[in-house]
Amino acid sequence: MRVVLAEDLFLLRDGLVRMLEAYDFEIAAAVESGPELTKALAELTPDVAVVDVRLPPSHTDEGLQCALAARRARPGLPVLVLSQHVEQLYARELLADGNGGVGYLLKDRVFDAEQFVDAVRRVAAGGTAMDPVVIQQLLARRAVREPLGGLTPRELEVLELMAQGRSNAAIAAQLVVTERAIAKHTSNIFTKLDLTVSDDDNRRVLAVLAYLDRAP
Repeated sequence: MRVVLAEDLFLLRDGLVRMLEAYDFEIAAAVESGPELTKALAELTPDVAVVDVRLPPSHTDEGLQCALAARRARPGLPVLVLSQHVEQLYARELLADGNGGVGYLLKDRVFDAEQFVDAVRRVAAGGTAMDPVVIQQLLARRAVREPLGGLTPRELEVLELMAQGRSNAAIAAQLVVTERAIAKHTSNIFTKLDLTVSDDDNRRVLAVLAYLDRAP
């Protein structure tokens, strides 16, 4: 599996390269700036991009903007974002385009190599890997508005876990209920949000987030 990695801090970038190589990933490029990332994504066609949000030269949202531009040029490019902050505007845009695997992890909440590697593999395979804190911040501004205002507290819990990329079985285990109960909650959520139910978990999550992003 070929990875393009973008991280401006040398020690962290080198550590990520060594860790990924130890798990049999091929590092197609490890870059430190936005222009380098843009060039690598255009020329190397990686299986997944692991991208820091804040890269030179702007040190603002350069990494995310490069990832968004790359996904417009190559729809479905899997992108896993690493950040110390939740950049809500661009995070919503990344999640809402509905194509390919996406992830958003906070650096200080990645606690071991296996957790990180699992997230990279999940995103590369077309799934999602979302830190719960990211999901909470993305949903918090909408939680008291329609149509989310029409969801029950339990449905809001299920929606948050869905947005983390969890299956119905995983949600049922987390909430200590049956899969049948989660299926019913899921059906209710899609009905209330006027969304078409899909068997694809990733598309389901992205559809929900895209709808919320368009909500007034």
